[in-house]
Amino acid sequence: MATAPTLPPPPPKLKPVAVPALDAKLGKGPGKIGVLAFGVVLIIGVIYADSSLASDLSGVHNTSILPYLLLGLALLVALGFEFVNGFHDTANAVATVIYTHSLEPHIAVVWSGLWNFLGVVTSSGLVAFGIISLLPVELILQVGSKAGFAMVFALLVAAIIWNLSTWYFGLARLQFPHSDRLHRSGTSGVDWVQAMNIGKSLLLSPLVGFAGAFLLLSLMKAVVKNRKLYEAPEGTQPPPFWIRALLLLTCTGVSFAHGSNDGQKGMGLIMLILIGTVPTAYALNHAVTKKQSVDFIAVSEQAANTLNTYVSPNAVIADARDEVTTYIRTKEFTPNTMLALRQLVSDIGNETVLFGELAKVPNDRVRNFRNDMYLVSEALRLMQKTRQPEIAASDWLVLSNYKKHIDNATKFIPLWVKVAVAMALGLGTMVGWKRIVVTVGEKIGKDHLTYGQGAAAEITAMVTIGAADWFGLPVSTTHVLSSGIAGTMAANHTGLQWGTVRNLLMAWVLTLPASMILAGFLFWGFTNIF
Repeated sequence: MATAPTLPPPPPKLKPVAVPALDAKLGKGPGKIGVLAFGVVLIIGVIYADSSLASDLSGVHNTSILPYLLLGLALLVALGFEFVNGFHDTANAVATVIYTHSLEPHIAVVWSGLWNFLGVVTSSGLVAFGIISLLPVELILQVGSKAGFAMVFALLVAAIIWNLSTWYFGLARLQFPHSDRLHRSGTSGVDWVQAMNIGKSLLLSPLVGFAGAFLLLSLMKAVVKNRKLYEAPEGTQPPPFWIRALLLLTCTGVSFAHGSNDGQKGMGLIMLILIGTVPTAYALNHAVTKKQSVDFIAVSEQAANTLNTYVSPNAVIADARDEVTTYIRTKEFTPNTMLALRQLVSDIGNETVLFGELAKVPNDRVRNFRNDMYLVSEALRLMQKTRQPEIAASDWLVLSNYKKHIDNATKFIPLWVKVAVAMALGLGTMVGWKRIVVTVGEKIGKDHLTYGQGAAAEITAMVTIGAADWFGLPVSTTHVLSSGIAGTMAANHTGLQWGTVRNLLMAWVLTLPASMILAGFLFWGFTNIF
């Protein structure tokens, strides 16, 4: 009797591949409540910014609609730059708290956004106006001209294009483009001395981040013997309370420092846009009170008398403004420069006496009044920096006090501008944080980030960025933090993923030349459009 054929056993059922818990967290959406809360905050910020802008423009009477169209377009592009900025640098602050399970990803992003906002709102403006000082003096004085608008749009669009390109590949980069082709349009070109100083801060800060984090982690290992601090997270459990508090503190510090430094990079150009399109509203600080104007008149007289003691009897000038402009452009001080500078200081003081206060400067005089103040401030800055000519320390006290007064009148940033920038940064972070977080958390070192590594990298970034902000120098949060993480990996002897490091270094090296060339071509193109 034939036996029935034996059927092969059915294949075992395959178990579904488990998705790592961290990947699940990263892929989780903010939820309806989170989206709603962010939407409400965003709407409030937009309403506040729009109402403040409308209030500032209420006293402006312009028969042409073109300035307002240019203003709207320029503000949209400038805030777009800050939006893209949020993709990159704001995301860096939350990478360590996410990868150590100290905070849920979307809670971390919101927390970071809050402290970024506070950093932007309380920022000093030194970085913003330090970046403006890179630009050709003629374009700053004529920012409302065709070449002035072309310059501003070229800088912002070049930054957006480069930032989006590097974000797409999850790479770090420096942040701000500088065009070396502006001199081809008949201007003096970039202030290369100032550009070198800012270039040094951008290029050296990653080295500081690497070395600082390496040394800090090594010091922590020698002093703090708690093994838990140097171990990778187990599962998805948050770290012990004190470690979690340390990581949250460093995340907060980096977020605040990022807002106070990187958040300023678009503010200076936004102010140039406002001054160029509606100078009667933004060329001078209308918040300066009548009492402060009276003080300024007295300080102007002191400064003019001080400069007069250094005027050569053989000095001769045709136009004081042209003479000081030439000095700022060439950096060559002559006896005529001192006479011209004294004349400008006297003229500014006399006109302030005539008008009574800054808010009452006639509309047709506002732009020239501000330009004279800007020229005097820049000339005094260069004289103090180069120590040419030699001026007594007691006289520099008088001149420095005078410079502080004119800077208060011209180098100001309205609160609504800061709020708008903070909102753009926050929205960019909410949209595009994941790519950079994954690069920082997974693709720099070969092993998982430990609590100590995260703390050392964040502390180093916080201190470095805070110091740069104090001195008015721009730095890249992305490079400082990612190089800090690389430094901790080196200190731990855990190894680096050299493919990622090589790509980061390439983006670091190529950012300045690539953005310079891109901004130069865009400047040439925009000069044929405006």
